[in-house]
Amino acid sequence: MMNVFRLAGDMTHLLSIIVLLLKINATRSCRGISLKTQELYAVVFVCRYLDLFTNFISLYNTVMKIIFLVSTFTIIYWMRFHKVIRVTYDREQDTFRYQFLVLPCLVLALLLNNEFTAMEVLWTFSIYLEAVAILPQLVLLQRTNNIDNLTGNYVFLLGSYRALYILNWVYRFMTEKHYRQYLVWISGIVQTIIYIDFFYYYIKSWRNNEKLSLPA
Repeated sequence: MMNVFRLAGDMTHLLSIIVLLLKINATRSCRGISLKTQELYAVVFVCRYLDLFTNFISLYNTVMKIIFLVSTFTIIYWMRFHKVIRVTYDREQDTFRYQFLVLPCLVLALLLNNEFTAMEVLWTFSIYLEAVAILPQLVLLQRTNNIDNLTGNYVFLLGSYRALYILNWVYRFMTEKHYRQYLVWISGIVQTIIYIDFFYYYIKSWRNNEKLSLPA
């Protein structure tokens, strides 16, 4: 159900994607952006939005899903195949082995789910994977220690979206009698915790009017 916290979360998520698209398109550079994180998000969206072909919830829901799918695959295409942008990719630094994220999340989805069906397992897998998909990006920022404002804003907005969704869950828990989504709640809390260190240094750099950098 829609409420102000969910809407704010969705808009913040959308804004994070817009900021990333603008950064890459305007600067003709993807330096500081993790291709591995973008590919993990592509897997997340594909697995979660399979119901586009089976269930119509609302026009808003459908449009948002299509936007996230198209924008993420556009970013991946630019980073892999654009003749100018691809040469700026930090390939030697973006070496996080994301098999160590995908396989445990898949096993966990097979073991802990609400219903053992293909659609439900893939949806649950996407929830678990989204919680950790930002890790290659954060590791890349720590390694390069060269974070431009747009990249920093992108990651901050992405983390803020999940924090707003936690407020959405709290609101729904308080206003909807039978609302319980324990797997989603735990995954969202884990995802937000992963961002805490970044949030600290982002806010610190903003308050001190300094360039954002993360400790190695």
